[in-house]
Amino acid sequence: MPHRAVVVGAGLAGMLAAAALSATVDEVVVVERDDLPDGPEHRKGLPQGRHAHLLMPGGLAAMEELIPGVSVRQALLAAGAHEVPLGSGMLALTPEGWLRRWRDGGPRMITCSRALLDWVVRDLVLKHTGVRVERGQALEFTGSRERVRGVRVAGDGGEQEFAADLVVEAGGRGSRIGERLRALGITDVREKTVDVGLVNATRVYRTPQGAENFPLTVVQADPYASRPGRSGMMLPIEGGRWMVSLAGTRGGEPPADPEGFLRYTLDLPHPIVGRLISGAEPLGDVHVSRSTKNTRRYLEKVRAWPEGLVVLGDAVATFNPAYGQGMSVAALGAVGLLRELESGGPAAPGLARRAQRRAGRAVEAAWASAVGQDIWFPDVRGGRPGLGDRLVTRYSRRLTGSAASSLGAARALWDVTSLRTGPTRLLRPDAVLAALTGPLLPPLSGPPMTPAERKILAELERGPATDA
Repeated sequence: MPHRAVVVGAGLAGMLAAAALSATVDEVVVVERDDLPDGPEHRKGLPQGRHAHLLMPGGLAAMEELIPGVSVRQALLAAGAHEVPLGSGMLALTPEGWLRRWRDGGPRMITCSRALLDWVVRDLVLKHTGVRVERGQALEFTGSRERVRGVRVAGDGGEQEFAADLVVEAGGRGSRIGERLRALGITDVREKTVDVGLVNATRVYRTPQGAENFPLTVVQADPYASRPGRSGMMLPIEGGRWMVSLAGTRGGEPPADPEGFLRYTLDLPHPIVGRLISGAEPLGDVHVSRSTKNTRRYLEKVRAWPEGLVVLGDAVATFNPAYGQGMSVAALGAVGLLRELESGGPAAPGLARRAQRRAGRAVEAAWASAVGQDIWFPDVRGGRPGLGDRLVTRYSRRLTGSAASSLGAARALWDVTSLRTGPTRLLRPDAVLAALTGPLLPPLSGPPMTPAERKILAELERGPATDA
């Protein structure tokens, strides 16, 4: 008997879910309310799309598994994305000081605009699977609290029902999953929000001539300084451009005007990002976004989860974007769905609950990491550090400090931050020993640049670029 699946949302989570479904489901329909661009263009339904995004190695590996017969990595690089080794390709100032750069470059992450990444993934899924996209606004689920049987959709031709054996809700940060579940009579969804009032401000620059290989540069916010967090990042993206994203928590928000934007970068705990762009040519305005809360829906804990419904991506949890986890978590959630489909097929009893529990596990480590830092910022809403948080933070800070001079500690952190392994990796003997031993070398007094990189930085410091 043929099976049909309907996915709500054609964003990254939705297309990856559709790819997972296509392996075992006869017909996969993706319902999307927005017009989808034919190329790497920003779209209205993605408020964070104009800001910095990092595709961690764990997320990339999941995408490679989900989309058959093609290399996502090679497709992204061919489209202009960059590959950055975590161990050697970054200049990173953490709350514990500057990280050293190692010959062992470590796992590699992908940097590009979110528009490019979404477009490449969508193009690959549509070309290499039988998935199709239908334009329309998902209104409600059909069925009952025991079993979801489809989606009612408003389109250009009026309302219609898409019957389905399996529905995947992947509507992103703006998902109405809570409302739709309540309409079915499911009212025991527990939610938690931790909000530091983060504001993102981003501007794109032309990569200065000769600086094409300058490392990704990040000045991290310090959650432990008892003052608003302020951070800045320069990352290379496609088209010979630098994307510069600033972030400030409540009371330390970055401004939207070009002059204030540059001044903010120069006033960060280290001025290197500002020094880099002071002589670079801006290619557009400053874009500001405030859609940055950590929000988690504990859907895996609902007492009686309906058959036929799985929720993935930002509809399950959204994270402070400073930690670069959301895309990878969405990919890992889709892999969890794939595992359940491979195990019993789309009609297996209990599949939806098992897949939802896998999605919850995919969220757990990223949630603990993001919230475990955000609760330390002043004026945070929704959380305060307890005794367990204090113990974990003390250990993780010591391990991060050790990573400045210990390759073993650095490798442990790479494994976890890249989402290749869970946080228990930090409790293996090599990591524990590095944390107990502490830093083996004195802290760096400045960013660990090569002579060529120092020359590039000096050449760029010729004053603010003029705006057209």
